Amino acid sequence: MAAQTGVRKLFGRLAGLSGALAVTAGAYGAHGFRHSDADEYRRELFETANKYHFIHSLALLGVPHCRLPLLAGSLLASGMTLFCGVFYYHALTGDSSLSKAAPYGGTLLIAGWVALAL
Repeated sequence: MAAQTGVRKLFGRLAGLSGALAVTAGAYGAHGFRHSDADEYRRELFETANKYHFIHSLALLGVPHCRLPLLAGSLLASGMTLFCGVFYYHALTGDSSLSKAAPYGGTLLIAGWVALAL
């Protein structure tokens, strides 16, 4: 039971940290990246990454309240890292070499939502 409580606290804290990072990235996107020499496609990628980052940070707040917090939290955190991370990377660097990993991250996000519902 104590391990379950630790997992719940971990994902609650991760939600807060992830949300703070999402706000920070959003501010950079609005005030720094938007005015860079990146093309429109890269700006859209950044906005998409930030939107999904923020939404799934909020979803992590629900993890401590579900029946399978370790499963749901792990899936959501992994999916956010893979999906949003790939989009942020591509937007910031222009390097699309990791883009094929984004659908795997999206699949993990979907599975995370299902795990929240179980």
